[in-house]
Amino acid sequence: MPVDQIANLAQKAKLASNKLASFKDDLKSKALTEYAREIERNKEKILVANQKDIENAKAQSISKALLDRLKLDESKLNSVMTGIDQIAKMPDPIGKIELARELDHGLELFRITCPIGLIGVVFESRPDALPQIASLCLKSGNGIILKGGSEAEHSNKILFDCLIKACTKTGIPTDAFALLSSRSEFSELLKAEQYVDLIIPRGSNELVRSIQASTNIKVLGHADGVCHIYIDSSADWDKVAPIVIDAKIQYPAACNAVETILIHESIAPQMVIGLCHALKLRNVEIKCDKRTKTFLPTEFDAQITDAWHTEYGDLTVAVKIVKDIEEAIEHINKFGSGHTECMIGEDKDAFEKFFTEINSAGIYLNASTRFADGYRYGFGAEVGISTSNMHPRGPVGIEGLVTYKYKLVGNGQIVSDYVGKDARKFIHRDLH
Repeated sequence: MPVDQIANLAQKAKLASNKLASFKDDLKSKALTEYAREIERNKEKILVANQKDIENAKAQSISKALLDRLKLDESKLNSVMTGIDQIAKMPDPIGKIELARELDHGLELFRITCPIGLIGVVFESRPDALPQIASLCLKSGNGIILKGGSEAEHSNKILFDCLIKACTKTGIPTDAFALLSSRSEFSELLKAEQYVDLIIPRGSNELVRSIQASTNIKVLGHADGVCHIYIDSSADWDKVAPIVIDAKIQYPAACNAVETILIHESIAPQMVIGLCHALKLRNVEIKCDKRTKTFLPTEFDAQITDAWHTEYGDLTVAVKIVKDIEEAIEHINKFGSGHTECMIGEDKDAFEKFFTEINSAGIYLNASTRFADGYRYGFGAEVGISTSNMHPRGPVGIEGLVTYKYKLVGNGQIVSDYVGKDARKFIHRDLH
């Protein structure tokens, strides 16, 4: 599409999203159920298209991390369909009365949830992100303009076509959804601030930072996924190895995979060798501080590092010995990205300190950082992860795509009646 038409596309999508905001939940849910069935009916075509994308990506020497994210299989598609069906069954997030207050007799104030409007989303490699994001936007009454990575072009096109077919069958305005095909188109969309209400980038640090610097539109996202596991002196070894191994190798390319392990010095002599041996057996490269290196035999060939703010996205992990929980907290707050942290230990008071003093979106006790995910949280899916201190935070599901309006219902009241010597008094009584 010529870039000079992007503003018109955004304007049409914005108008359609305004209409979508008024649609009843049963119709939106019906469209989502139909979307899941369209994906099911086109499963083989999607997998064939994805294989073509993978072959093209390999020919371009794409990184292993991106290749892992690009690949679709039957299991992933089944998870996508389950997620869509989950979203369809969720309560309607729109039109909820969050506040009802009588300001005075015959003057009532309501705060009511509503869609954000038109959202632009750019994502790299992961074609399964498209139906997840689109479904959340449809359910929450938001229009969406998507731009996937060129490496997933064929997969994205079929998944988007399934969405349009489902909307057409159920009467949802298809102009509320669009798929862009080039970087130049999305760059032009970043200028359409009069129509686009929010930009969500899902991808590399470079992508997120580039978009943040290129638009006046509000950007929701995270630039880094530097997650930590702190192994406390009270840790149970039977929990340590499975949690750390899962957090590192279950899907190392994910932003919620652990990148740094901090070990309390009182258990370091036994913990370092045991844990590093378990990781080494699974082909994980070890980077560490000088103190950790002294506990490792030469065959580990661990590299000494001080680059603690590093997202490896691969089978590499950094290990550091800390004096106590205070040093662990200080390290995480200094070098972390505000994503997800875990403490392994049996001291509940220590964990409450860990939870309270660390400034991250997710703080876990004795559980893999890989649980930081909208689907696993029961959100159906997520549009992305936000490491902002402001709402929304963490995996962003339905609630993160909803804002609110204030509705004031009166009967001729004017502010002048509430000012001056004989001013009327406000009641400010909550109605429920």
